[in-house]
Amino acid sequence: MAAPDHQRSALRVSVVDAKGIRLRASGLGAWLSRVAPRTAAGDVTVAIVPDARVRALNRTYRAKDKATDVLSFPSRLQTSDFRLQTVRSKVGPNSRVRSPKSVFLGDIVIARGVARRQAKDAGHLESTEWRVLALHGLLHLLGYDHETDHGRMARVEARLGRAGGLPDGLIERGGSR
Repeated sequence: MAAPDHQRSALRVSVVDAKGIRLRASGLGAWLSRVAPRTAAGDVTVAIVPDARVRALNRTYRAKDKATDVLSFPSRLQTSDFRLQTVRSKVGPNSRVRSPKSVFLGDIVIARGVARRQAKDAGHLESTEWRVLALHGLLHLLGYDHETDHGRMARVEARLGRAGGLPDGLIERGGSR
């Protein structure tokens, strides 16, 4: 039996730029916390960064020399932790961004330019695209893998996205993965 909402741990989302400075991102953090699966409990950082930064990360960790829309770095991958490599002094393990007794789930890195172009192509606001990408990234942090799970991630992404008012999910629209 699932615990009532008031008894479950909350997902805490920090939205930052490439320097680790908090962004006012159209309620992205609050939205992601609200639509996240009940199993999502702990801290997550969403970094909205230039395409060049995402390209470098994609080249380093996925051997793909291009800027992709979103990358996820689960905390269990210590060497690929975006915070530790890029913005440790701003949002590192001892910063006030993290709750002292919480679990760090990982980092989601969104390419700002790619998101802007995809939003234009999809006919919605860039802030809507950030939501699409952040939800997709969060599901990866939680262990979903659309390349191997026979549609499970796509179904969860579509259900949560609809509940959060999204037109469609990244997988559903055939996003670049």
